Formats: sequence, C-alpha cells, structure tokens
Amino acid sequence: MSTTTDTETRVDPAWWSWEGAHGGHVAALALTAVRDRFPGGAHPVRTLTTHYLAPVDGSPLHFSGTAPAAPGRRTATCVFTGHQNGTPVVLGSALFGARRQDVPYAQPAPRLPGPEDSPLLRLPAELSPFSQQLEIRPPTADRPLAGGERAELAAWIRFLDGRPLDAAAVVTLTDVLPPALYAVWDTPRPVPTAELTVHLTDVLDEGAVDGWALVTIRTEHAGGGWAVDDSVVRAADGRLLALARQSRVVRPQPAAGTVNS
Repeated sequence: MSTTTDTETRVDPAWWSWEGAHGGHVAALALTAVRDRFPGGAHPVRTLTTHYLAPVDGSPLHFSGTAPAAPGRRTATCVFTGHQNGTPVVLGSALFGARRQDVPYAQPAPRLPGPEDSPLLRLPAELSPFSQQLEIRPPTADRPLAGGERAELAAWIRFLDGRPLDAAAVVTLTDVLPPALYAVWDTPRPVPTAELTVHLTDVLDEGAVDGWALVTIRTEHAGGGWAVDDSVVRAADGRLLALARQSRVVRPQPAAGTVNS
C-alpha cells in the first residue's frame, strides 16, 4: 500500500454554511490533499466521492489516504479520511486516470441568457455565508424560496477572488447553489449533504478554465426525509466541466429565530 502524508488544513471562515463548513469546499480540500500527496495524483481526477460524517468546524482538519500499488496502470484510486480532534468527519475516494484516445461526445448546452444579461442575486448571508464569496446571476426566472413549481435552479457563477476553474474550484461549484427544493419552498430549512459524488470531464485535462461557470441543480425526487440533487457545471463557452449527484437530509423547519443555531 502507498500512504499519503498526513496534511493539516483549516476551513476558511468565509466558506461557512448553515451548520458548518460548506460541503463542496470541504470536498475540494480533500481532493487537493490527496492529489498532491500520492503518485496516482499525477493523472487528472475523474471522480471524487465524499461522505460527510459530521459537520466540519474551525478545528484543524487532517487528511490521510491510502492507495493500492498498481504499477503501470493508467488509473489510480485513493481512499481518504478527514479527522478533526481525532474524530472522522469525512471519508471518501478519488479516482485518477490518464487521458485516452476516443470519440468525444457531449450534450449541447442549454440556450440561456449570458451573465451580462442576467440579474445579480444576493443570497442571505445568514443562510449561506459562503455565497458572499461569489457573484451569482440567474438566467432563468426560478429563485430560491419563491414557491415555484419546479425544483430546479440555474445561475451563472464566478468567484469574486478571480480564481480559475480548476478541478477543486469546479468541485466547489457543484454545491454552491441552494438545494433545488428551495425553488419550490417559501421558507428555509436545513438540507445538509450526506454524500457528494462529482464526475469531472476531460475539458480540465489541459488546465483550468477562466471566467464564468453555468451551474444548474435539480431534484428529481424527495421523500422520507431525504432528497437527491443533480447538478451540472459548464464553462462560459458551454463545455461540460462536471456532473454531480448528492444525497441530502431534509430536516424539519426550525422554530422561528433559530436559523443560525
């Protein structure tokens, strides 16, 4: 077995969510830790799966991982765990794979107004503090907590710090929109992520992409206190960057005055 060097990091308070650190940001931190610490990380990341065992707080976050030795193979998998104060808070796996020759195919991008023709949306800081790090411009009429008919949201998004869209940034973007159920609700409630799987495309093999990303999220089904969200991230020119699916826990609406508790 090949073992990654234990790494320590802390979540930037700017990337806080309702109950703890933003899930997509934590997944991106895990990817960065294992990609830079074991040999298979020399290949592009193809899939990242993260299970959230407990809310991640401001304590030091340690990532460690193991990868089976596979000499000569063009794929490699690293299984990782994130600990805080000696307790596992996240675990998951990252699949890395070399580029191969094939016949490319992609579904066409939706025809929507561009970011310059889409209004600015400011999400409430008390519900999603991390959203203050983003510029969000929805190209459709769907809005969070508007009581609409479809559990679907879309937005042009870019990071206010100007960071390029590399694999870690794209992983973060898969989880930055509110849960799709917010499009049909008119009152917020916690919908934390229990598991997030992100499939990244070969578009990022040649390096990061600059500028805006078009992010969409939708819920096909919710029931029994659970929901499944599917999200898509595209570059400004329409190229597909990532597909993601996450399992969410739908919690009861909190009592008045307890949103930040």
